Amino acid sequence: MCRVVVTGMGAITPIGNDIETFWNNLKNGVCGIDLIKRFDSSRLKVKLDAEVKDFNPKNYFDSMQEIRRSDLSTQYAVAASVEAVTSSGILNADLDKTRFGVYIGSGIGGVGTTVNELRKLDSKGPDRVSPFVVPMMISNMPAGTVAIKYGAKGPTVPIVTACATSSHSIGEAFRCIKHGYADAIIAGGTEASINEFSMAGFVSCQALNLTDKPEEGSLPFDKRRGGFVMGEGAAVVVLEEYEHARNRGAKILAEVVGYGNTCDAYHITAPDPEGEGAVRAFREAKEMAKVTDEDNVYINAHGTGTHLNDAMETKAIKEVFGKKAYDLHVSSTKSMTGHMMGATGAVEAIACILALNEGVIPPTINYKEKDEECDLDYTVNTALKTDITVALSSSLGFGGHNACLAFRKCD
Repeated sequence: MCRVVVTGMGAITPIGNDIETFWNNLKNGVCGIDLIKRFDSSRLKVKLDAEVKDFNPKNYFDSMQEIRRSDLSTQYAVAASVEAVTSSGILNADLDKTRFGVYIGSGIGGVGTTVNELRKLDSKGPDRVSPFVVPMMISNMPAGTVAIKYGAKGPTVPIVTACATSSHSIGEAFRCIKHGYADAIIAGGTEASINEFSMAGFVSCQALNLTDKPEEGSLPFDKRRGGFVMGEGAAVVVLEEYEHARNRGAKILAEVVGYGNTCDAYHITAPDPEGEGAVRAFREAKEMAKVTDEDNVYINAHGTGTHLNDAMETKAIKEVFGKKAYDLHVSSTKSMTGHMMGATGAVEAIACILALNEGVIPPTINYKEKDEECDLDYTVNTALKTDITVALSSSLGFGGHNACLAFRKCD
């Protein structure tokens, strides 16, 4: 089977709209969480979110017509893909477009478009609903739009597994290339669900932290944690078959060496408290990556800041790594980005790749109070310089979907 490497990355996030800005802010503990500015939140109990700032779609699209026909989730996906594809240089190669694919998913899809068009339906009648409402709201359109932009005619699968969406997108793209079905795939996820409707729904299911203090919004593994903060954005990597990348002289950023994909089959929103599904996802990725006790391991944890997730994920890590768990470097970058939903797995995979290359563990910021159930080394408040040999990223979604990715530097 083929080896699979990463040759390009792109990101639109609450702490930066390109890889360099995102990484500098991430390792310096910059928080992207603030009071809601996107809409009037006075009717809601929730007051915080993690919004993308200063985003201009004109930088990534050829015409205003394309922008007007695209939901914000698609705009974010295109923007992240432009950076990833450009940085990879893959379009300058002799590329068979029938073996070039797109695996970009969204947990919720064009919900902003749905809300806006429903308001138009109610206030102005059905004849005023946009003729583009269907392609703008369906979850496959970010992948479809990116495929059209780059003429990618190979395997193209928009995955939807809630918070695990973009980790599964990268993992399944990895499998597709590994087994010979494609030479290169643009893979990742996108989300743009910061609106009154979505936020009201997450409040109703008691998932969000209701504080109005940004520094107390996202508190992964901290005893004070009270829910996650809604984020948004997109993150994309270019995955490529190793020989294909090497033959064209590409800069290889990391190798994908492991992937686990499991389901709890337990509850529509709550994780299995014993973490059995998460354990299997971690174990599958760890075994495929051939992780040993000699490896210096970093785990970018799902770490949402909800009581159930953080306690269960800690338990799962200890089950898989045993006593070695206490030597691992763990952090949750959601403390800075908020929970980017369908984009969160890919942006955290990128954090893993950057950590591998620079030898810096990004911190879990605003951590103050230890929880007895969460007793690992969470790299609290300050980044740590250390050379790591393998990095794992975990994502655990509503519906019990679990994913774990593993990366190493490429020999």
